[in-house]
Amino acid sequence: MPADLKPLLDDLAAESAAVGALLDPLAPADWGRPTPAAGWTIADQVTHLAYFDDVTLLSITDPDQFRRDAEALASDGDDYPDRVAAAHRHLDGDTLRTWFRTARRGLLDGYARCDPATRLPWFGPDMGVASSVTARIMETWAHGQDIADTLGAERPPTGRLRHVAHIGIRALPYSYLVNGLPVPTDPIRVELTAPDGQTWIWGPAEAVDRVTGPALDFCLAVTQRRHRADTGLVVTGPVATQWMTIAQAFAGPPGPGRPPAAETAAERS
Repeated sequence: MPADLKPLLDDLAAESAAVGALLDPLAPADWGRPTPAAGWTIADQVTHLAYFDDVTLLSITDPDQFRRDAEALASDGDDYPDRVAAAHRHLDGDTLRTWFRTARRGLLDGYARCDPATRLPWFGPDMGVASSVTARIMETWAHGQDIADTLGAERPPTGRLRHVAHIGIRALPYSYLVNGLPVPTDPIRVELTAPDGQTWIWGPAEAVDRVTGPALDFCLAVTQRRHRADTGLVVTGPVATQWMTIAQAFAGPPGPGRPPAAETAAERS
């Protein structure tokens, strides 16, 4: 675990600014536009980020209260993200924009004051501080992608995708556990082409099972923002193929994923 969290926090701040830039020009009516996440509007996406920023800060400042609140929230079912979104749909765009900025600023300050060796409770397994920051980068990027897709905005990929890819790979055992499947023991080699042309590599060179392709496409797949059929990923081997069918970089129950673009287009026609 890094003793200095500043580079990670700088990347979280940069990813936050990227989402803020999408929100700044929104007209009041834009907040109600449906996003690719079924049943969720742009307002719901921002609510999710702001609410769980506040919850993450609580995990830092009062872990015991966090555990009590998380247990109460999850006791009514694992659809709590949908319930949180629904509970805040009375808020207007200006309020949500301010909430997101305030909550994110508070969380960045909370992380900066945190001992990097601390273990933070979460809805899944407890996490180190660096892992928690990485998870917030992933969440910010993924929900920002839903907003960008809704607006038809192009977001240039950056080196911050490495955090998203890394947590997606680290979450492989979790992806199997939440789907009730045995965690594979066969290694998987992941080779991704970074935005700057470098190659990011995880896993042993001799692994038979492999995932290769653009880092952006891999991140879209493991955050379930794109169906694998709509990416340029090359997946080789039965274990890698199964993993990429269920991969999720986020905590919680199995995600529903996204249908292939061709299927969505057919439904609209």
